[in-house]
Amino acid sequence: MATFNGSDAPISGMDDLLIPFHEACKPRSAFRVGTEAEKIGLLADSLLPLPFHGERSVQRVLSELERFGWKAEREHEGGEVIALLRNNASVTLEPAGQLELSGAPFASIHDMCREFREHLAELSQISGELGIVWISVGFHPFARQEDLPHVPKGRYAIMEKYLPTRGPRALDMMRRTCTVQANLDYENESDAMRKLRISLALQPVATAMFANSPFYEGTKSERLSERADVWLNMDPDRSGMLPFAWQHDLSFGRYVEWALDVPMFMLKRGARVIPNTEQTFRMFLKDGKSGEHATLNDWKMHLNTLFPEVRLKNTLEMRGADAQSRDLTCALPAMWKGVLDDPIALDAAEKLISPLTAELVARARPEITRQGLRTTLAGRTVQAWASDLLDIASAGLARFGLRNADGRDESIHLERIRALVAQGQTPAEALLASIDPKADLRAQVVAATRVA
Repeated sequence: MATFNGSDAPISGMDDLLIPFHEACKPRSAFRVGTEAEKIGLLADSLLPLPFHGERSVQRVLSELERFGWKAEREHEGGEVIALLRNNASVTLEPAGQLELSGAPFASIHDMCREFREHLAELSQISGELGIVWISVGFHPFARQEDLPHVPKGRYAIMEKYLPTRGPRALDMMRRTCTVQANLDYENESDAMRKLRISLALQPVATAMFANSPFYEGTKSERLSERADVWLNMDPDRSGMLPFAWQHDLSFGRYVEWALDVPMFMLKRGARVIPNTEQTFRMFLKDGKSGEHATLNDWKMHLNTLFPEVRLKNTLEMRGADAQSRDLTCALPAMWKGVLDDPIALDAAEKLISPLTAELVARARPEITRQGLRTTLAGRTVQAWASDLLDIASAGLARFGLRNADGRDESIHLERIRALVAQGQTPAEALLASIDPKADLRAQVVAATRVA
């Protein structure tokens, strides 16, 4: 098979579609965890959304970050800066100017968390100079769609036109949500498929544990996680719980078959963007488009446009959580590392999910957006499921034995979320409890959720 990385070679057969997954397999000794954490920018004096251009803007922040050794990347020559690169990390833009740190892969959650704090320190220095603040919640607590800027990236323009035809909250997904995501490695096909199945079953429990978006356009929402509701009401072709993936005979090939039948967004040929929402990848592979034929790079880009609760690429991406405060961001990757990367913990997690089916979990998801840990799932509260999950994760992290300077293992990063779960409380409920109804709501929310 041809190499997958950076190849404009045409796809010669179905085996080529398996390349990104087989190339990603690695020995357990090489396992790492990567984290992606998004945040929302506001003008400090008015608390209005941060513009894309101007003296105080997203583009200005990206430019100033270059003083710390970040290198600018543009979508095409002469285009706007859409990302910064440094070592194995990047800072990228979401469709309404949300800023994402896509961190380097680390063996230790301690190191990952240190990188996250360093990023926030750099961002704080620049933002303090410019009169900008950054908050971390799962859904923009104040802004309407029309208040938000647009990021001039080819893919985003196509998505903004196409996705609203597929679901009523598709634009909210793009422009008003933020997440923290953990990316984990897999050893081989069997390991990847087992982890995919287990983490899909547990993803709604994680959604409840990390629910952190209880406001909508400046008022208290009826939900603890507006973001989770958004993901229930966008494009069903490319999102959700992947019911086919709950089978024990799952394979890379079965995932590929699903991906082939999801409509595309576009093709890229140099600086030229060709919209292509009318074809699935299977159709494009067979018939081509405007004289263009499917390449390995097209396939890689298509895989990046799929948004299930757990996404299979060169890593397994855990996508079910709202963005979190400083003291909880590291908990999400720590939990998933402890559950999925330790063999004993993975066995325990597989046993834990044995009563769950795709249908049971799907029925619970809408209630989780409103009730969080109080939701009933398979005869137990989600709080009970979360407590068991954290026990498994903590034991897994303890077995890794990776200690910080104070001699604490990685389970230290679960202490805050364990305390919340023990109280039956989500981050959203902790946030709501901190709000004085007689004081200015916006100022309080910003103070409570500010990360830089």
